[in-house]
Amino acid sequence: MDFATATQGEHYVTALIEDHETTCWGCGLRLLVPPYAPAFKCFWCGAITNQNAVKIENKNFKWRRLRDRCFVGVLVVFMLIVIGGGVWAICPIVFSISYFCGSIHSSIAVVLSISTLSTFGLAAFRSAGTPPDILWGSYPAVKKGELENFTFCQYCSKPKLPRAHHCRSCGMCILDMDHHCPIIGNCVGAANHRSFIIFLISAIISTIYVSIMSVYAAFYFWPPLSHKPIHFFNGAVGQKLLLRTLKDVLFAFLESTLFVPARGLVLVYLFIASVSIQISLSVLLWQQFCFIYEGKTYLSHISTSEGDETTEKDCQNLIQFFGCPSTTTRFLPIYFSSRKKHKK
Repeated sequence: MDFATATQGEHYVTALIEDHETTCWGCGLRLLVPPYAPAFKCFWCGAITNQNAVKIENKNFKWRRLRDRCFVGVLVVFMLIVIGGGVWAICPIVFSISYFCGSIHSSIAVVLSISTLSTFGLAAFRSAGTPPDILWGSYPAVKKGELENFTFCQYCSKPKLPRAHHCRSCGMCILDMDHHCPIIGNCVGAANHRSFIIFLISAIISTIYVSIMSVYAAFYFWPPLSHKPIHFFNGAVGQKLLLRTLKDVLFAFLESTLFVPARGLVLVYLFIASVSIQISLSVLLWQQFCFIYEGKTYLSHISTSEGDETTEKDCQNLIQFFGCPSTTTRFLPIYFSSRKKHKK
């Protein structure tokens, strides 16, 4: 209804819009809310209702799951090839140098292989963390404030915790979801986040060990390089001298590969693959540690606006993440045990 009044030649138009009645999905109570409000919170159970929520059909769910599982299978085959290639190319050379060194190398290789494959399996095939089922939809069953800040997932058709996020690739809500990782073909959430971090650490240590042992084996296996003598007084100084030296070394290395059997080529491949993998995984691990230190996940980091810090940055977050007991902090230095506050 619109009413217009005239006072001293001026017109004022006032619009009276009545609240409309709606039902809270959390407790089923009837509420009066403004029609223009995009979302409202129930005064009884605390559930948040989004009036503009529209369910989007996920037609490519099966293809995404198939793609993730195929990539996981390819990655497992790649890891087995690296392990088998390392055993075939490195072990005979190390055992020929010293039986003791060969035994130590074999033990370390077995431990790293089992650790990497087992943690990868836990991160890839373990549930990322399904939120618990709770009572909802009925006023007598839902107590006051029991659904505080809960929202309704249009895909799962059930309540969603404030710390949960729906993954359209996995087709479910994930508790404390960090991200959907194509490496493991699974979400990284509350149940497998620790296994994912341990897998990254184990994979980085394994690739570093493979690169070191590849160079060590190639040092005894590779034919000597034929290089030309470098003349320092022929007009090439500084950067030109460095480039000419690198060029001579590169050409000598390429010429020597003509006399190297298949075992040497496998060593080159292992070195290049391990270095490239350890660089990429190190960047990912550093990013994960930064988020854990801040007490956040990747999704909460990108959803939090700048200057809206609700968590405290502290080394205690790292300790709690790995499940270390509180008594562990007594053995740490003072600057680790004390609370650290960061202000912008």
